[in-house]
Amino acid sequence: MTYRDAGVDIDAGDALVERIKPVARRTLRPEVLGGIGGFGALCEIPQKYREPVLVSGTDGVGTKLKLAFQLNRHDTVGQDLVAMSVNDILVQGAEPLFFLDYFACGKLEVETAAAVVAGIAKGCELAGCALIGGETAEMPDMYPPGEYDLAGFAVGVVEKAKIIDGKNIRPGDAVLGLASSGAHSNGYSLIRRILAHAKPDLDADFHGRPLAEVLLAPTRIYVKSILALMEEITIKGLAHITGGGLTGNVPRVLPEDVTAVIEKSAWPLPPLFDWLQRMGNVADEEMHRVFNCGIGMVVTVAEAEAARAAELLTAAGETVYRLGVIEARRADEAQTRIV
Repeated sequence: MTYRDAGVDIDAGDALVERIKPVARRTLRPEVLGGIGGFGALCEIPQKYREPVLVSGTDGVGTKLKLAFQLNRHDTVGQDLVAMSVNDILVQGAEPLFFLDYFACGKLEVETAAAVVAGIAKGCELAGCALIGGETAEMPDMYPPGEYDLAGFAVGVVEKAKIIDGKNIRPGDAVLGLASSGAHSNGYSLIRRILAHAKPDLDADFHGRPLAEVLLAPTRIYVKSILALMEEITIKGLAHITGGGLTGNVPRVLPEDVTAVIEKSAWPLPPLFDWLQRMGNVADEEMHRVFNCGIGMVVTVAEAEAARAAELLTAAGETVYRLGVIEARRADEAQTRIV
């Protein structure tokens, strides 16, 4: 018997490594020592940091993958994978240094895996971090044919004195929102249930693009615009709007004695979320705690710096909305209210 007889193709794994080496090479930073293929990946801490603190994060893509399988489109979920981790460590002020991926499948299809890794490399380029290594696991009988799972791991660094922790957020501070690129990588179990109920034509035009393309739009990566903003003004708090939506994620960066009051009229509900709400008969409260509803990152700054922050973020390519204000919190009041 051979390993191939048991369902594991070592040659396919080797072929994939050779395919991804060029795309991984494009992401390398000066601090990276060595390349793809070793047992461990080596990366120095940039010398510009006096008191460096490492920040790490890990995540996956979730059931958005089921939609990618259904549509046989695998070129966007890699960016989703990177975004979910680098945006998470970004909220503490961290510059992402490197990224590792884990790709698991029942039978390795080199073309599919290569498309996924190309998306991962694109995400790393957008975040300015190196795709420094990863793992491809071919495990017969663990996954249905044509399916796979993804996990990602990011490590970044922040100057100890510049860690963003929300402790200095005060009543009167301004709350800004940066537009998302779509549903990002959250709420897809509900999205797929709505699709099963509504049975839309996924190839049909939806505000200028096929609905399938809108549903699979990759998660926006906010790293470069936020890091640039940090050089100009003091960011008091950042919240990456992932699982838990606006009402679940904004409180994670707020002191207990304040609440964020967000005006629902402050930004337009993107067509995708309007459609999902109507097709699924989803209540406003449920929308705000499941989806990002068009806001992928929330930035809290002093009121005196709000206009300048919006100007700088807009110049960096972000769409910025003035969402609301920080207020003193009353007893038992929710830490984020959407009014």
